Amino acid sequence: MIDFLEFLRTNPYPGRGILVGKNAVYYFIMGRSFNSRNRIFALEDDGIRTEAFDASKMEDPSLIIYHPVRETSLGLIVTNGNQTDTIAEMGDFRKGCMARQYEPDEPNFTPRISAIVYKDGTFEISILKYDEGRCLREFYVYEGCDENVGYFISTYQGNGSPLPSFKGEPLKVSLPTPQEVWDALNEDNKVSLYANVNGEVLLFNKNLGD
Repeated sequence: MIDFLEFLRTNPYPGRGILVGKNAVYYFIMGRSFNSRNRIFALEDDGIRTEAFDASKMEDPSLIIYHPVRETSLGLIVTNGNQTDTIAEMGDFRKGCMARQYEPDEPNFTPRISAIVYKDGTFEISILKYDEGRCLREFYVYEGCDENVGYFISTYQGNGSPLPSFKGEPLKVSLPTPQEVWDALNEDNKVSLYANVNGEVLLFNKNLGD
């Protein structure tokens, strides 16, 4: 099992990341450009959405403004893009993921990462990524997990140009507290963190001084 805090401290840019554990879900966003960093998480009735911190300076919103977390009759959906809405509207996690593909941001071709936590504590994690002109869709199903353990997936392996996509299965990691995760994220690149622990939601936004 990987020490998640050490992993974050030594990885300055995993991009966007989802961590699912027992009674806990975390989602964070990072940014290298001003446009990506000019964001906050805001609460919605059924989850959260990204918003511009300074709307007057927002450039292209197409891939950075979306509804990453939604509580639905299916369960809690968490993604790094507007595929959250696709999954919710189709009423099926796999069908929703099969209807989408990686982001059209050549040369990075950022993967779409998604997770759903069902009412019984089981969960699924998916990544849709570029593979020589095709979309490779990978799905992982978990029958729950132990206390203080989580499974983590991110968009990128680390920094680079182009950015290297995440490879392999979701990582089995230790499950820190939300504050510990926020503190471990790279200070220059972190933007926002959503944490849902035992049903209690916490938001961290660098632009709001968190």
